[in-house]
Parts: sequence; C-alpha cells; structure tokens
Amino acid sequence: MKVLVTGVAGFIGSHLAQRIHELGHDVSGIDCLTDFYSRQLKQENLKILEEREVFTHRLDLAYSDISPVIEDIDVIFHLAAQPSISPDISLAEYWKDNILATHNLIGHARRVPGLKGFIYISSSSVYGAYAGGPENTEPKPVSMYGVTKLAAEQFVLAETRKNGFPGCSVRLFSVYGPRERPDKLYFQLIRCALEGRPFNLFRSSMGHERSYTYIDDAIHGLLLVLENLDRCVGEIFNIGSDTAVSTAEGIRIIEMLTGNTIMLNEIAERAGDQVRTQAHIEKARAILGFEPSVGLYDGLAKQVDWFREYIAPKIHLL
Repeated sequence: MKVLVTGVAGFIGSHLAQRIHELGHDVSGIDCLTDFYSRQLKQENLKILEEREVFTHRLDLAYSDISPVIEDIDVIFHLAAQPSISPDISLAEYWKDNILATHNLIGHARRVPGLKGFIYISSSSVYGAYAGGPENTEPKPVSMYGVTKLAAEQFVLAETRKNGFPGCSVRLFSVYGPRERPDKLYFQLIRCALEGRPFNLFRSSMGHERSYTYIDDAIHGLLLVLENLDRCVGEIFNIGSDTAVSTAEGIRIIEMLTGNTIMLNEIAERAGDQVRTQAHIEKARAILGFEPSVGLYDGLAKQVDWFREYIAPKIHLL
C-alpha cells in the first residue's frame, strides 16, 4: 500500500514511517519542520528515513495545497500537531496546527477515490485530568492541547459519520523512548541525570501517575490498525500501557539506570496537567489483538542508551 505519514519528522511519526517501510509498503511523509523544538533532532530523524528512501514533503497542512501529494495514497496516518501544554503556546498556534490543519487535510483526503483509511492520532489528554475509562467515557479536557485534539478528532469522525469517510482515531498514552521530544519528562530527566543539571519539578506532580507507553508498543498498536482497517472505520481506540507509574517512580528508575542522583528544583504547578492516566485497552485487545510488552524499566534503559549514543555527542540543546 501507499501510506502517508504527517508529522513524519517527529518522534512517533519517524518511528511509524520507518516500520511501515520495513513491512514493504511505499511510504512518504509531510512535515513543516516547525521550530517548537530542535530542528536538528528532526533533521536527524529525516536522515534515517531518507536512507531508507522514505521522503518528506515540506508543507504546512493548514494552508498548503496537498492534493498532488495524496492523490494516489491508500492510507493516511495523521500525527502532525502542535503538542505540549506549555503556557508559551498560543491558542492561535493550537488552532492552526491541530484544528485547521486537520480540517484542510480531510478536505483533500475525501477527494482521494481509493483512500482506504485515515487514522487520526489523538491523545489521552482529551479525557482530562483523569484518564482511565473506556473510549466512550465523556471527554473532559483541561488544556488547550486536549481541547483542540478532541475537536480535530471529531472533525474526522463527523466526516466518517456523514459521508462514509474511512476515518478512525487512536488515543495514545504518554509515549516515550528513543527520539522523544526534548520537552518530555524522560528526555529531561535523563539529560539532568547525565549532565548534572537540576530538574524543574512541577509542584505536586511527584505523585502524578501515567500510563507510560514505550514507542515500540505504540507503533505496534498503530500497525494493528493498518492491518485491520475494515474493522476500525468510525472507531476510537486507546493504545498504551495499562500500568500506571508515578513521577517519583520514574525518577527513581532513571537514577538507577544512570547511577546519578537527580537534583530537584520545585516550581509552580502547570495548568492543564493530567493527574492520573491508565490506559483502558480492552477494546484494542478485543478488536486488534493489541498487547503492550515493554515495561518502563526496560524501555527507559533503551532510551538512556540512545541518549548517551546519539544525543550527548551529536545534538546541541539549549
């Protein structure tokens, strides 16, 4: 099949495109390479893909005419988005990159006659401060990120309900691992442990719990959707680890893996943070046969090794 991955230069997108290519599919990507975080990291991801002849179109999904890029595509994985709940990100940025971009992409995709699947990559953030129920749990987002991800998801599902568009949504839970964004928890903890920097800990977050999902498990879930497109149209799936781990436990694991104590610098609470997430994955188990297999300690060991080998000696981070 011919598969398009948006946000292909990013953490999850680059892993997904690489694995789809390894399975023998014809893969291409779209990314506008925003400067939200280090472009050098994204360029390194693209080098890995280009070595495998997975090429990227540099386009802005919110405004670009992408018809020539998707005219003969079979499946679209839509990962491109403005992530994070940082107060430095404006509503206009979330609106443009999450809602407007998705709306524009759907407008072009629905004119592709042979399109078999449009898989929207959503987030556990749509559930709100506590995310632990099945997919039909009422969404109660508490951040602009969560609000705009939910709105974009509903654009996809509304088009599916109205016009038979082959859309579905996958809500990922706290994905981590090699190529993770620098603003994410474990990238920061590993960096602080190895470089002797203080870690800025949001007040009261030590007891927060997350379903931290190793990148290979997340990609496995997405590939299962690709293998079961007919069973996924119109559906929403939670994909993640079904084990919740606290921030305190995560810090302890990083200290064990690096042999270093992390200095903690408590700062003000972050608005919109989730207090507890635990992926309810019974639907994904029943329909897709999904089962996470990588525990947090083993996954973080791989991420620490990646940081030491690829980030510390190569990437300049502010």
